[in-house]
Amino acid sequence: MTNKSNLLVLSLALAFLSACSTAPSQAPVIDRPVARPAVKPATPSQTAQVSRDERGLYTVKRGDTLIRIALEYGQNYRDLVTWNNLNDPNDIKVDQVLRVLPPESGAGNGASNGNGVETAAIVMPPSDKPTAPAAVARKTGPKGEKRPYTDATLAELQRPDGDAPAAAATRPAPATPPAATSTTTTTTPPAARPPVAAAAPGLTAEDEKLSWMWPAEGRVVATFDEGKNKGVDIAGKAGQHVVAAGAGKVMFAGSGIRGYGNLVIVKHSNTLLSAYAHNRAILVKEGQSVTKGQLIAEMGDSDTDSVKLHFEIRQQGKPVDPSKFLPPR
Repeated sequence: MTNKSNLLVLSLALAFLSACSTAPSQAPVIDRPVARPAVKPATPSQTAQVSRDERGLYTVKRGDTLIRIALEYGQNYRDLVTWNNLNDPNDIKVDQVLRVLPPESGAGNGASNGNGVETAAIVMPPSDKPTAPAAVARKTGPKGEKRPYTDATLAELQRPDGDAPAAAATRPAPATPPAATSTTTTTTPPAARPPVAAAAPGLTAEDEKLSWMWPAEGRVVATFDEGKNKGVDIAGKAGQHVVAAGAGKVMFAGSGIRGYGNLVIVKHSNTLLSAYAHNRAILVKEGQSVTKGQLIAEMGDSDTDSVKLHFEIRQQGKPVDPSKFLPPR
C-alpha cells in the first residue's frame, strides 16, 4: 500500500515537472502591409518645362492667355493660333502644350496640336562604321630650311632634288654682309585705321540698323528693373501723343493682357519688339506698318492708377533695358 502511494506521488510530480518545462505557445507573427497615402499625379516639372522651352514648346499654366504667351516669346498671337491649329484663341486649357516658335526654327522637331498632344521626330543613333580619315595632301612646295643668302645657296636651291650633291648638305659659312651705303630708304607707315565700334551683345546686323526715339514726352517715373518693372514708365497728360519708337509692323492692338490696359505691340525685326501700355485710345490696327515717330496711341490710365505710358523693349520675348536702345535725353 505504501509502495502504491509513493508511485502515485512520483507520477504526479513527473507530470507537474513536465507541464512546467513545456514552452509556452506564442502568437504567430504576420507581416501586414503598411497603408500609404495615395500619391497625386505629378504635374509637369520645371525641368520638363525647360526641356520644352528649348524645343519651342510651352505648357499652359493657370491664368495664362494666348496673347500674354505670345508677348513672352516675342511672337504674334495669330501665329500661335496657326502653329497650334486652334479654333478659338481664347480657348486654351491648363497643361496644354503649345508651340511658341516657328516649326522650322525651333530647337527640336517637336509639335503639338490643339489638344495638347505632343509629337517628336525619332532621332537615329550615330552609325557604328568608322569614318575614313580625310586624305592629307602632301606639300610639294619649297622646304622651309633657312640658309643665309649667297650665290652658292641660290644655285643649289635652283637645282632639281636628284642633282644635288651629297656634300651640299653641309651648310656653307655665312657670307660677309655688304657694307652699308650712305643711301637710306624712308618707309612711310600705313595710315592708322579708325577703331570700329563693337556691336551690342546679342544684336543681329538687322537690329544694329534700327533707329530709336523716345515714344512720349514726359518725366520717367519708373526705370527698368528686371524683377519688378519690365520697362520704363513715362508720366504725362491724358490724350498726350504716343509715337512708335522705331519703324516696324503692328503685331497687336487691343486689351487682351491683364495689367497692360489698351496695348500696342510693334515688331521691329525678327528678334526685337516694343510695347506701349495703358493708352486711352489706340490709333493703329494690327498688321499696319508704322514709321519711326508715327502717332500710334493717346496716353491714358487704362488698367493703372495714373496717367502714364508703360514702354517695353523685348528681345526674343525677354524684357531688356530700353535705355540701352533709346537716345539720351
